Order: sequence, then C-alpha cells, then structure tokens
Amino acid sequence: MTNLQRFDVGARLSEMAIHHGTVYLAGQVPDDATQDIRGQTAQVLAMIDRLLARAGSDKSRLLMVQIFLPDLADFDGMNAVWDAWVAPGNAPPRATVQARLARPEWKIEVVATAAVA
Repeated sequence: MTNLQRFDVGARLSEMAIHHGTVYLAGQVPDDATQDIRGQTAQVLAMIDRLLARAGSDKSRLLMVQIFLPDLADFDGMNAVWDAWVAPGNAPPRATVQARLARPEWKIEVVATAAVA
C-alpha cells in the first residue's frame, strides 16, 4: 500500500498529489487571463495558497518553486507580487524561466512543491 493521495483528478492530470509528506502541485495558471502580470500572479499565488491549505501545508513550507514567464519583461511585475506574498524568512529555492505557455493569454505558470505541516 502506498502513501499517495491525488486531488481533483481529471483525465489528463491531477491538481495536486501528496506522497510521504510532500505536496506536488500541477502548474497553476490564472483563471482571468485578461489581467496584467501583477493580477495574474496574484491569482496564481492565491490558488497555491488554497491547494496547500487543503493539503495541510502553507507557503512557509514550500520546498521548490518553478515560475514560467512567456515574456521576461514581466519579471519585475511578477517579483513585486511574489515579494509581498512569500513568507518572510522562508523564501523557497526558486527558478524563473522564459517559456511559451499553452495559451497565449497566460502571462505566468507556477509549479510548486511543499512539505506537509
């Protein structure tokens, strides 16, 4: 028997999986892609907060974050929202890369891994 839970399982992917005390999130993208990078970043970080809460975790327990931006000109705007959101003293290891996303209206996608509290 494995210690594996999946959440919001669809035909293609699960939004989240927990295995041996580690929470793995699928790439989170904005619901309202009409917003600028700040608005889209805030949406995505709120989604991460909600998923981590369901898993019994929170942003202070992030182990690794990967951020994908189609346009690196959005880097400063994304960081302004990130800096206000990240748990003080608990900034996780992070990578930010330029990448083409599945939908052209998306300005950001974030993949996160965290420890269960």
